[in-house]
Amino acid sequence: MTETPIPPRPRVGSLRLILPYLGAYRGRVAGAAVSLIAAVLLVLGVGQGLRRLVDQGFAGGSAEHLNATALLMFGIVAALAVTTAARFYLVTWLGERIAADLRRDVFQRVLGLSQAYFEAARTGDILSRLTADISVLQALIGSAISLGARNVLTILGAFAMLVATSPKLAGLIAIVIPLVVGPLVLFGRREKRLSRASQDRVADLGAYAEETINGLRAVQAFTYEAMARRRFSEAVERSFATARRRVRTRAMLILVVILLGFGAVTFALWVGGRDVVAGRMTGGELSAFVLYAVLLATSGASLSEVWGDVQRAAGAAGRLLDLLAEEPAIRAPAAPARLKRPVRGRIAFEDVTFHYPTRPDQSALEGFSLTVEPGETVALVGPSGAGKTTVLQLLLRFYDPRSGAVRLDGVDIATLDPAELRGQIGLVPQEPVIFSADAFDNIRFGRPDASEAQVRAAAAAAAASGFLDALPQGFSTFLGAKGVMLSGGQRQRVAIARAILRDPAVLLLDEATSALDAESEQAVQRALTALAKGRTTLVVAHRLATVRRADRIVVLDHGRIVASGTHDQLIQQGGLYARLAALQFGARALAAE
Repeated sequence: MTETPIPPRPRVGSLRLILPYLGAYRGRVAGAAVSLIAAVLLVLGVGQGLRRLVDQGFAGGSAEHLNATALLMFGIVAALAVTTAARFYLVTWLGERIAADLRRDVFQRVLGLSQAYFEAARTGDILSRLTADISVLQALIGSAISLGARNVLTILGAFAMLVATSPKLAGLIAIVIPLVVGPLVLFGRREKRLSRASQDRVADLGAYAEETINGLRAVQAFTYEAMARRRFSEAVERSFATARRRVRTRAMLILVVILLGFGAVTFALWVGGRDVVAGRMTGGELSAFVLYAVLLATSGASLSEVWGDVQRAAGAAGRLLDLLAEEPAIRAPAAPARLKRPVRGRIAFEDVTFHYPTRPDQSALEGFSLTVEPGETVALVGPSGAGKTTVLQLLLRFYDPRSGAVRLDGVDIATLDPAELRGQIGLVPQEPVIFSADAFDNIRFGRPDASEAQVRAAAAAAAASGFLDALPQGFSTFLGAKGVMLSGGQRQRVAIARAILRDPAVLLLDEATSALDAESEQAVQRALTALAKGRTTLVVAHRLATVRRADRIVVLDHGRIVASGTHDQLIQQGGLYARLAALQFGARALAAE
């Protein structure tokens, strides 16, 4: 696995991503802001309460004054507790709510992206953005923004109270402020870059782990465990090294800010103590000054940590903006055409040329023209890489051809809403996808509103009801991640049941029986034959025995049609189909035939 290069410096401006989400909850934002301002004012009020408590309560020698000032202090603290709790609740709610909204919107965008995007994208990286990056933004909204605003207001308010209490001591503090801000900016920029790099390293980890776990059977079968562990460990160490640099940068930032901030407080306290001794300042004023100075220093130190969180969130927001900025190559036109009902299922490929985006110099189809009449079953055969599955993908409009057109019932499918087009097509893929759900939900994937009886009928037609009823809870049994409770042939029959339940006008079978044993294949072939009646059917198969009864067999090689006809006609013609048949059936069997 190659190491991901350090990305360009993320910009805090990328945090504009969260502004529309905050705007959707203006009332909560306003409530949080009011609570925040009130809490800061009350914190500053504590200093004045402390001054009165020392000068009037302690020094006054009157129990009545002491009781009054102590009660005032308690009132301020109680109000502070209420406003702080309200602020915490509101900003935490905003963080959770906006994170949920972001995850929903990012997931919706991912679902709408075209297949071309996923040719180059890594699933682990997408999942990292959907989970870890949004969690970083959640922490920013639910904590860091609030703390940052509180610290800024506290710094401004505390400094104003310092000036009001003792201009001379406030001047000493002011000298130190530029010394604190300088490292904040310097180290903050470096941490921003390292935060983006750290998030990318974590995405690398997720991508490799996801790829390895998905292929765990192959890993174990080829005893690749030791190599996989070594490569993952190397990726972990790269991630840790980047994170360590980021943590070291933040630690240095905190060290400098605290050292300078509290150093200035200590010095001011020493100077103020001399003024108290000399009678130029009261003990209450010095106590209030110390409190404000401590508030100023602690807020400055906290602000440095918050700034680090902001930099990290900027990196996460930048990655999310990159994903949200992706526009699907396949989308519905502004005014989509409509298919006439009922859909007849006439398919026409007209001089289609197509190149996969990741292989722009290699044509998958070249000058491909094919017409399939309603109700006709056409089989596509040929060697691997001939373009058979590409024909199905273009018909589903997972991609658009570079030139030429694909039509359904005479309508160019590029002018249709992809959802309407795909709603008329049933697909049984070579590698069926089984979801983490029970058999009912997996079969209903083809038609979510289907009744239990309809699901069972589709399963029976696909020769799947026998093994599904035999499961511990029958059709209600959870099939496990990716259907691990089922064999390859059983998973394929569930996929066939989906297509049967969908009742489509066009049926696409991509190696639909490749994983079945002979007995199951015969049962499924009977079901598919019955299903194909009255429907346009395109069958892709390497096993020629499964397509011998097709109305027409189209032979592809290097993206072009090289022959077309029935099985017997193609055998008599010789050529590529006859050679493939001889390899599969044997020359003697063909001669006898």
